[in-house]
Amino acid sequence: MGVVIITGASRGLGASAAIHAARRGMGVILTYNSHPAGAEEVVRQVEAAGGKAVALALDVGKVASFSAFRDKVAAALKATWGRDRFDALVNNAGYGAFNPIETVTEAEFDGLLNVHLKGPFFLTQVLLPLMADGGQIINMTSATTRVATAGTAPYASFKGGLEVLTRCIAKEFGPRRIRANSVSPGAIRTDMTSEALDQSPEFVELLAGQTALGRIGVPDDVGRVVASLLSEDNAWVNAQNIEVAGGYSI
Repeated sequence: MGVVIITGASRGLGASAAIHAARRGMGVILTYNSHPAGAEEVVRQVEAAGGKAVALALDVGKVASFSAFRDKVAAALKATWGRDRFDALVNNAGYGAFNPIETVTEAEFDGLLNVHLKGPFFLTQVLLPLMADGGQIINMTSATTRVATAGTAPYASFKGGLEVLTRCIAKEFGPRRIRANSVSPGAIRTDMTSEALDQSPEFVELLAGQTALGRIGVPDDVGRVVASLLSEDNAWVNAQNIEVAGGYSI
């Protein structure tokens, strides 16, 4: 089934997507920024399941580093899989910063912009020459692009821009049979969000109460969807935004 690059896969949604993709037979190049131990643990889990994975460092907020990263990808492809092309890119890396509009600083705004929109745009551009024809791109967005939530204005705006970019990618890369979709998770309990959620059980209750299925999500809820999109089962799905939120605010 080929090789997929998943950014920000040392934990959370990216780690789940990497493991589920490997279970479906894909090789995985996963990236990490500040959590190398987590990345190595994901590699071990992939290998324990009989797959192959390589962990590479990447800060998606630093476009100047992308050319060097591409060279590392090319080397990993050759050394681990004996090939010079990869088949899919999942732009997943990101972080949340929740402040009212009147308190957002320019530095906070620029940081979110660089990681959630500028980074995926230029990483896709830089890696495109290494992507096989007939490949695919999945951009991780957010249910906050559909449901306005106080404190998420910059984050949601850039994720909304990423949804538009996804459709543009599908249109422009169509001649190479490269398809592009976005996945929009709702509220998810991960190792990064658990502490904050545990400190606000009333907020968890509120989110669950606004969700048709009556709970907030876990990483595997999203990881399974990403792996499914990467498979041939969804080869005719293109230019779509798929919300994975259990029926949030319907």
